[in-house]
Amino acid sequence: MDLMRSLQFLKLNHIPQDWVEDVWDAEFTEGKPLDDSIQDELTVGADKAFRSLFQCLWVHASDQQQSATTDDVSQSIWIILGKNEVSIKSLVATLSFFVLAGKAKTATVQQRVLGLNAASVYLLLLGIPGSIAHKVFHEVLLDTCLDLTCHCWPQDSGKKRKKGGLKASQAGGKRAKPKRKDAPEMEVDEDEEEDELNFSGQDLMKIRDAVVLLVQSLLRLLQTFPLKHRPETASNCTQIFIKLLYTEPVIGEIRFAVEQDITALKSVPEMAFYGMQLLLSPKHGDQKEALRSIFHRLLYVILMMNEGDGSNPSLLVPSQTILSTRNQAIQFVCHIVDELKELGLPFLQILLQHICIKMVENSEFRSHGAQAVAMLTSHMASPDYACFIKWLYDYSRHKKMVCRLFSVDVVMVLLEQTERSSDECQDPELSCFLPHKFLIQNLLFARRKDISPTVQGHAFNCLAQCLELPSLNVTRAVHTLFSGTQTVLEAEITEGCSQQTGTTYHALPFRTVEISTTDGSNCEAKENLALLLQRVSDSSINVRKAALQAMVGLLKHNVIPMSWEILDKVSERSRDPALSVKKKALQCVGELLTAAPECSVVQKAWLHGVLPAVMDSDVQEKALEALDLVLLSQVKHYSASRHLDASQRLTWDLVGQLCHDCKNLSRYFSMAFTIWSRRNKLTQELMTNLISHTEADHSAGAWLMLSKVVASSPGLPYGKILDAWEGMFSSKDVSVSTRCHILSVMGDIAAHLNEFTKDRIVDDLMSRLKTFTLSLEEISAALQALYQYGCSENVKQTQGFLNRHCGELVSVCEAYLAGILLKEQGTQNLNVELMVKHIHTLGVASLHCPAKVGKRTVLLVESLLTDSVKLAENQEELPASLPLSQFKANCLPTKVRAHGVLALGKLCLQHEDLAHKYLPVFARELEVGTEVAVRNNVIVIMTDLCVRYTNLAEHYIPNMSSCLRDNEAIVREQTLIMLTKLLQEDFVKWRGSLFFRFMIALVDPVPAIASVCEYCLFHRLLKSNPEMFSKHFIECIFHFNSYDKHKSYNQFPQSDRDKVRFSLKGAQHRENRFRIYRLMLEHFTDAHRFNITIKINQNILECFADKELPLDADGAEILSETFSILSLKEMKLQAISAPTGGAAGEELENRATMAQAVMQATQKKLASQVRKKAFIENTVPIIISLKNLLEQKRSPVLRDLMTYLQLTMQDYRDEVKDFFSKDEQLALEVEYLLKTAEREKQMEEEMEREMEERMKTFSLTGDTRTPTAQRSVQGTPARSPVGHQLPHPNVSSNRLSHTDRSVHRSRQEEHVPSQPLALEESVAPRRAVGNRVISTPKDVSIFMSFHEDISRIVGDQDSSVDGESSLLHMRPVEQQTPGRQWNVESPLRQKKRSKQ
Repeated sequence: MDLMRSLQFLKLNHIPQDWVEDVWDAEFTEGKPLDDSIQDELTVGADKAFRSLFQCLWVHASDQQQSATTDDVSQSIWIILGKNEVSIKSLVATLSFFVLAGKAKTATVQQRVLGLNAASVYLLLLGIPGSIAHKVFHEVLLDTCLDLTCHCWPQDSGKKRKKGGLKASQAGGKRAKPKRKDAPEMEVDEDEEEDELNFSGQDLMKIRDAVVLLVQSLLRLLQTFPLKHRPETASNCTQIFIKLLYTEPVIGEIRFAVEQDITALKSVPEMAFYGMQLLLSPKHGDQKEALRSIFHRLLYVILMMNEGDGSNPSLLVPSQTILSTRNQAIQFVCHIVDELKELGLPFLQILLQHICIKMVENSEFRSHGAQAVAMLTSHMASPDYACFIKWLYDYSRHKKMVCRLFSVDVVMVLLEQTERSSDECQDPELSCFLPHKFLIQNLLFARRKDISPTVQGHAFNCLAQCLELPSLNVTRAVHTLFSGTQTVLEAEITEGCSQQTGTTYHALPFRTVEISTTDGSNCEAKENLALLLQRVSDSSINVRKAALQAMVGLLKHNVIPMSWEILDKVSERSRDPALSVKKKALQCVGELLTAAPECSVVQKAWLHGVLPAVMDSDVQEKALEALDLVLLSQVKHYSASRHLDASQRLTWDLVGQLCHDCKNLSRYFSMAFTIWSRRNKLTQELMTNLISHTEADHSAGAWLMLSKVVASSPGLPYGKILDAWEGMFSSKDVSVSTRCHILSVMGDIAAHLNEFTKDRIVDDLMSRLKTFTLSLEEISAALQALYQYGCSENVKQTQGFLNRHCGELVSVCEAYLAGILLKEQGTQNLNVELMVKHIHTLGVASLHCPAKVGKRTVLLVESLLTDSVKLAENQEELPASLPLSQFKANCLPTKVRAHGVLALGKLCLQHEDLAHKYLPVFARELEVGTEVAVRNNVIVIMTDLCVRYTNLAEHYIPNMSSCLRDNEAIVREQTLIMLTKLLQEDFVKWRGSLFFRFMIALVDPVPAIASVCEYCLFHRLLKSNPEMFSKHFIECIFHFNSYDKHKSYNQFPQSDRDKVRFSLKGAQHRENRFRIYRLMLEHFTDAHRFNITIKINQNILECFADKELPLDADGAEILSETFSILSLKEMKLQAISAPTGGAAGEELENRATMAQAVMQATQKKLASQVRKKAFIENTVPIIISLKNLLEQKRSPVLRDLMTYLQLTMQDYRDEVKDFFSKDEQLALEVEYLLKTAEREKQMEEEMEREMEERMKTFSLTGDTRTPTAQRSVQGTPARSPVGHQLPHPNVSSNRLSHTDRSVHRSRQEEHVPSQPLALEESVAPRRAVGNRVISTPKDVSIFMSFHEDISRIVGDQDSSVDGESSLLHMRPVEQQTPGRQWNVESPLRQKKRSKQ
């Protein structure tokens, strides 16, 4: 009777029978209103009444279930209801009233709770045996009750990402358009959100408790009520359980047991997992279908996606709750697979494949996805694991960039697992996929040649991480890639001796043994290292950074040697154009110095990386921080009785490098000290510590640092410096550079010494200078110190000091030169070194005392270079003029003449009349001089004269620039650097032929000079003059081809000799010309490209079309080259040709926002329209005229014109007739070319696929024991089969265009016989044809489905699935279609046939 009392609140006797019939007739799809009085009676106290009814029904259902299992007899609920004349129909209709009211969007908290309670009662009733017989079951009502859990529970608005958070392009290939909402829907959504926000905590607890009762009822229903014949309901239950996983967090661990007490489950997610476990029972239908459905739904939980409509799922915010739910789902899948064993493994494979296929580009999601794959594969047996790795290998070559990217992530997490032994898999076809070596070499390292820079960079980053893994086999595999050797134990040697061939073993008992492999392996290792070095200078920023990290990892772990060639590449990146690469390079050289502080090559690389960065404002602070940490802060007080620690030894080793091998970096070191001085970092303690080190073995370094800091630090113990000066400078063991540093220090402290000390030091300096025992560097340093000792506030006094002392030196040098040059036998037994010192001293001293330089001195210096004038020994006056046109050979050595040029140049710097006289002589020497040293020094002198006398020396710039084609590389490089300096400081302008000569240096035969030229042009000069390339581009075409018939271009004066030297005319120089064109175009903006295209039309094409320029042989070459330039990909507008998604981004995490993407799309559309309009209005009329002219002349340039049209019209293939409406014949020909090109492309793809399949039938060279599956994936381009190449017929015809010849060749190749291939199970085909390897296949598209018995991969062609044992099938031989027969007909014949 408790049941009847619990039912009284429903007032079933008062419910109108008509209303009940209407509800049943409406199929419970819409709520029918009750009288207000009845409705009020039903809702008053209904919450407690429903709970009482629920408990009563729960007890009755439990008792009845227990009696059914123990054969006890208990009174059925249906009998009780029948005896009390309770209408089942009215009961179900009344319960539906509450359910439908709670389902409404505007339902209150009470209505939601009552609806959930009513649904719980209905499910309990439905789960009691006999419910179907008493017509309780109704499918619509059941689904409505199930959906009530989601309708009543407030949706977590924070679970989904906001519109601006994560881009839709990361969930799919293209960015989906947002669905438009009508205004009423928007209002409802806002109201609903407002209601949800207004729910109090108490209200939410009420709804939650009601949801728990409903879920418990559902679980009880699944225990007793079979859904075998109701698959839609089972699927709906699965979907409901998935949604319930997100309702609340789970405290503690979830236990997945086969049978559990429903009332003991505390959280809703626990109940949901148990419900999905119940759905896998055979009584609810086919277990395979249930597994497929559940795994499919859990797929999105693992991926942290909201499934939505399935076509474009949205990403969830990876909060702690979402991550916890994901982990629970993975544990549940593992539990199910462990329970069902063989039944669940195929579906685990499918789940893994779909996780990979549906992965997005976001790095956080990829990381979590890879971890999920690792956790799931850990529950797979080795054969199944090998099958997945085989599939993963195919997946790693998918055409979608994100797939290849994610395959690298998966490899990294799999490498962290314990390696599986090949003995665990009996199938030899699969055992080769188990070792970590396969993952590293065939999946990870194979991505080094990926078409996407992002994938390349990620692969290199992961390669560096591999070396940090604790697995010995992983390290061994990486060593094999780059060294060609591997380290194995003796047991492995014993086993390998009888099986392997071509290997030499050096066996040592019970020790690790090095195996020297064949030359092929070493050659491959060298290729890998060369490729990695190439990637360090890649065009992609990400690839450069990743390659740097990989290189450092290999160096730190001694995989590759610490050679200067490799380390120089690393340190060079500290001057990279990209800021992030510069920072990465500084970090890398720092890591290397930490790993190998005693290696001198590493120290040198660190200095070359860090010191130049001091001049770079972007990384200056980072470089100064590194220098401070390693050098400045480690200078401690020296004591002979105390040893230096490791950090101090490193400091003085680095400073020692600066004194010897890295002297050229001294100016950067000085800049660092200048900055530190401004920041007051050079303390008195530092000076004192440095002075203490002047007595140590590393005193050279101490003097170097003192020379940088002493000028900015007054109050030093000058007595110690003077003592050190007297002792060290007189010692013969002191190097020249150290002596120069001592002289620099002495000069810097001059202002702080008393007059007596100054006079003593000046006398000492003069005595040393007049003995000429110092080296050239010491002479310059001593004269600079002498100048500092003579400086004072009184300018006249200073000049008097310099005239007295420096004039004395000039007189001494003049007397010495006169004694040699004016005597008949003076040059016999000549001491060249002593004479050079006198000449050098004369030149440097004359700069300080120009008044003391007489005409006699000038003539003596001139006599070093020519013998055309002779003076008497005591003659003072010079002739009025000298018959000097150039330097003439004499008996003096080249070294003396080279220093004589420098001395004469220094004299010219102080006397303008001498500059007027000798500049023409210098210029002439550059043209006809034969001595390299003399020409090199002339370039330096003329540069200084350009700075001193700009207007005077500017006329001789063509003479200087002609040296850019000098026979000697050192002269070309010196000229390039000097001209760059003048251009940078605006002493010289881009006038005449200077620009074109500078551009020719880009193709200098010495790569180092070409590289210097690129740096000077693109990173120095272009910044100050962004228009210089576009301004000179058209004239480059005429100049490089030596074409001077145009009235405006290439009309500047040039000598015949220079025309020949700087000409790039002819087919032999075509590659060089186009390299220059490409380099220029790469630095164009889209505006430059658009404008230059218009100018080419107007100034070149139109001139030929109007016959202003003759179409002779030279004109044909110009016209042909112009069409080739217009066909370059660099000529296309980047706004149109640049991809907008996928692999186009350099940084996946730093993509443009949606607003920026819309802006880019708008710009692309606008640019396309502008380009189209300009092409129709400006280019098409000229092209039509030119085509007619070329046809009349029967010119071969017509072929280049048609090729240009074919490439240009690719983007407008559907508008050809509109473009060329004035010339139908040309329109037909262009259409024909486009179709021919398309057919040719298809034919090439078919031939590639055929070749790939043919390659699989031939065994690869090398180890004959390699399994078939291993051979199919381990081949490299260098090991491709030889002797099975397709023939290349020689087809040449002047009347055929380039495309026509390709089609002709394709037709002939179409008849090449091929062997039939039968592929049963194979990996995706390698794209290797001969020596051509494409790492990313473009013809493999993967389609996977949960709607078949097993997941399958279907390519572009149909494939059949024979069973569940294979995941990849290719079409057998008998199903292969024959090659397509082409029906090629010319447009002219088509036109004639249409007229007939």
